[in-house]
Amino acid sequence: MKFSEAWLREWVNPQIDSNALCEQITMAGLEVDTTEPVAGEFSGVIVGKVIECQPHPDADKLRVTQVNIGASEPVQIVCGAPNCRQGLKVAVATVGALLPDNFKIKKAKLRGQPSNGMLCSASELGLSEDHDGIIELPLDAPVGQNLREYLQLNDISIDIDLTPNRADCLSIAGIAREVGVLNQLDVTPIVVDDVIEDSSSTINVSVEAPEECPRYLGRVIENVDLSANTPLWMKEKLRRSGIRSIDPIVDVTNYVMLELGQPLHAFDANKVSGSIHVRLATDSETLITLDEQEVKLSDNTLVIADDNGPIALAGIFGGLHSGVTKQSQSIFLESAFFAPLAITGRARQYGLHTDASHRFERGVDWQLQETALQRASALIQQICGGQAGPVIVAENRDKLPKPQPITLRHARLNKLIGQEFSTEQVCRILNRLGLDVKQQGDTWTGISPSYRFDLEIEQDLIEEIARVYGYNEIPNVSPNAHLKMALTPEASLALGRLRDILVNRDYQEAVTYSFVDPKKQQKLHPQQEAMNLPNPIASDMSQMRLSLWTGLLDTISYNQKRQQPRIRVFETGLRFIPDATESLKVRQEPMIGGAIVGPISDESWHDGQREVDFFDIKGDVEALISASGCEDEFEFIKAEHPALHPGQSAQILRCGKCVGWVGAIHPQLEKTYSLSGRVFMFELLQSALIEGKIPHIEPVSKYPSNRRDLAIVVNSSVNAADLIKCVRKNGTNQLVGVNLFDVYQGKGVPEGKKSIALSLTLQDKTHTLDEAEIVAIVDDIVAALKSEFDASLRD
Repeated sequence: MKFSEAWLREWVNPQIDSNALCEQITMAGLEVDTTEPVAGEFSGVIVGKVIECQPHPDADKLRVTQVNIGASEPVQIVCGAPNCRQGLKVAVATVGALLPDNFKIKKAKLRGQPSNGMLCSASELGLSEDHDGIIELPLDAPVGQNLREYLQLNDISIDIDLTPNRADCLSIAGIAREVGVLNQLDVTPIVVDDVIEDSSSTINVSVEAPEECPRYLGRVIENVDLSANTPLWMKEKLRRSGIRSIDPIVDVTNYVMLELGQPLHAFDANKVSGSIHVRLATDSETLITLDEQEVKLSDNTLVIADDNGPIALAGIFGGLHSGVTKQSQSIFLESAFFAPLAITGRARQYGLHTDASHRFERGVDWQLQETALQRASALIQQICGGQAGPVIVAENRDKLPKPQPITLRHARLNKLIGQEFSTEQVCRILNRLGLDVKQQGDTWTGISPSYRFDLEIEQDLIEEIARVYGYNEIPNVSPNAHLKMALTPEASLALGRLRDILVNRDYQEAVTYSFVDPKKQQKLHPQQEAMNLPNPIASDMSQMRLSLWTGLLDTISYNQKRQQPRIRVFETGLRFIPDATESLKVRQEPMIGGAIVGPISDESWHDGQREVDFFDIKGDVEALISASGCEDEFEFIKAEHPALHPGQSAQILRCGKCVGWVGAIHPQLEKTYSLSGRVFMFELLQSALIEGKIPHIEPVSKYPSNRRDLAIVVNSSVNAADLIKCVRKNGTNQLVGVNLFDVYQGKGVPEGKKSIALSLTLQDKTHTLDEAEIVAIVDDIVAALKSEFDASLRD
C-alpha cells in the first residue's frame, strides 16, 4: 500500500516527524518498505500565466511567449511544447532556478529570440515520466506562488508491506485509524457531500449467488461529461499512491478505493442489456476483459452479467464491451461486498492481479458499500456533472459476516505478554481499536468492527494490545525453564553433519523451489507420475518435484550463464511422490542431492586442469556413506536411469534396497537445461544415511601387519567391487584391509580380460603372523576367486 504522508495527515496529524511516523508504523506491524520524495529536488519554480503566445519567426516548432510571473513586467520565454497557449497557467523555472540533476536555468537565445526561463513539463521536475507537454495548472492557481508550496511537494510517498490479515489498512482511512490508535488521537472523517437524486433511472439487479455476494449496490448517473479533466489535487494524490490518471470516472473509483478501501467499478449504462445478474459463470461462457484478452470462464467464478451474458469478473476485472469510454454518456456505478473465499485464487486462475482483487480476497468492510457509493457519486457530479438516480440495493443480510463475541481474560493477557496491564489501559486500547467492549470482573467481551476480519479469538486481542502498547515497551524478562536432555539415538547421524561433509568438500548449499517445470521434469522422470498444482504461481512452476535434480540443474545452468566454470552444489529437501496409500495421496521423502561440473580444482601452476568425472562424485557419495559407519552395507550397482548416461550411472543399494542414484546427466538433457560440460549428480534418501552404527572401540594391535599384493586376471565384465567382496568374505579375521590399486588392460593380458591388482593387509591381535599362516590365508582367497570368477594369478 503506497500513500502520501500529506494525505494521511489530512486525516490524523500526530506531532511527530516523518522518520518517527514511519518507525511507529513499522513497529505496529505495518512494515514501511520504502519512502521517497514525491518530486525531484528543485527550486526557483513558480506559477505563471501565459498572456501571449506567438509562433517563433525562425522555427516552426517553437513559440515565443510572454509570461506573467507576478513581477512588474512579464518575461519572454521560448517554448517548444505543443500544448502551450494563451491563458494557460504554467510552472515557470525562472533565471537562476535549479532543477533536478543540478540543471541551472540561465538567460539564453533560441534561434535569435531571448528566453528568460523555462516552462516545465512534469518529467523535468521529477513529478512523473510525462514529457509530452508542459504542466497545465488549474486556472485559479495564484500567479507568482512557489510551485512546491502550491502543490505541497514537500511530501513523501510511503510504501508499506502489509501482511494478508491486515486488509483494513489497504486505504488511507485504515492507516489513519492505526496512527490514531497509536498516538491516542481522533481521526478526522471525510465529509461525504449529499448527492442530489435528480434522475429516476435504474437498472434491475438480481443476486443469484448470495453466499458469494451478500450485498450489491449500484446507481445510474446520466449525462456525465467525460471530456472534463480530473482535478489536479486528485491526480496528485493518485500519482503519489502509484496510480496513473486515466479519465475522470476511473480516477474517482481509484481515489475512493485508496481513500476508503472499497473497490468500485463503472459500466457504460447504455451497453448493459436488460438487468444486472450477479451469478456464477458456466463452463461454456467467455469474456473479453478490458485489456482485450478473451478468458474462458469456469463454473467457480463469480461474474456480473446482463441478459446477454457476463460483462465483468466480479471483484477482479471489467469487461471490454461494457467499459466506460470517452463517448459514454451514462454510467452504472457498482459498489458490492464479495465474500473473500469467492474471490481468493480466481484472479490468479485467469493470470490476473488487480487492486480490486487484492482487497476483496483479503476482505473489505461489509458496511462500507453505501458510503463509498455516495462518496464516488458526489465526486463524479463535481467533476463530470450528471444526474444521479436512486441507490439500488440487493442484499441478503443472513449471508453477511456475523462477528462473534471474543472473550479476553485479564490473567491470560498478563501471562502471555509478561506485562501487567491495568484495566484502564486495556479498555482504552480496545475501544480505540473499534471494539464494542463490555467488562465483567476480570474479563472483557468484545465484538470486532466490520473492517477487522482478522479478530476472531482471544489471542488476536492479546496480540493487538501488545502491538498498540508497543513491543519496545515490553520489558525483557528471561524465561525460567526446566531443561531436559532430548532422547536422541546415538546411532543417528545429524543432517547437519552430512551438510558439513559436503561443504568441506567444496560444495555450496542451494535452496530451490519445490514447484518445477513439468516439461523439464518429465524428461528427467518420463515414466513417473507427478502431482500437479491446481493454482500454480506460473506455468513453469506447476508440478511438485519428484527429485532434487530439477532445481540443482537449473542452478548450475544459472551459474554457467554467469561465467562460473566450476560449480559444486547440493541441497537437502523433500521430494513428492504420488501415492494413493498415503493420507494426503502423496509421499514426502527427505532427500539429499548434489551436482558438480567443471575442473576438479581451480587453475594452478602446479596442477593440470582435469575435468570432474564419475569417480569424483562417487567419492563424494562414499564420504557421506562413511559418516554412517555402515560402508559394508552399501554397494554401487551398474544400472540405467532415464536422467543418467547409460554408461556412467549406478544405483546405490543399502542392504539390497535402492536408496539413491549417481552418475552423469544423459547427453540428451544437456540442451534441455542449457548446460555446458558434463554434469555429474547424485541423490540419496536421507534416512539411508542418518541410520548409522554406534562406534565400537578396539585397541590397536601391537603386532606388525603384513602386506601381500595380488595381480589377478579376470574377464573384463567382472566388477572390482565383487572381487573385493569375495576377498573379504573368504579372508579370515586376520584380513584387516583390502585395497584396489591398479587396473590394467593391454600387452601381456589376453583380449577380453583385465588385470586387477589388490593389496591385502594381514594382522593378528595376539601374535605375529608367520609366513605359513600368511600363505594359507592368501591361498584360500586365490582359490575362492578362481572358483567364483575363474580368476588366475597374473604371471
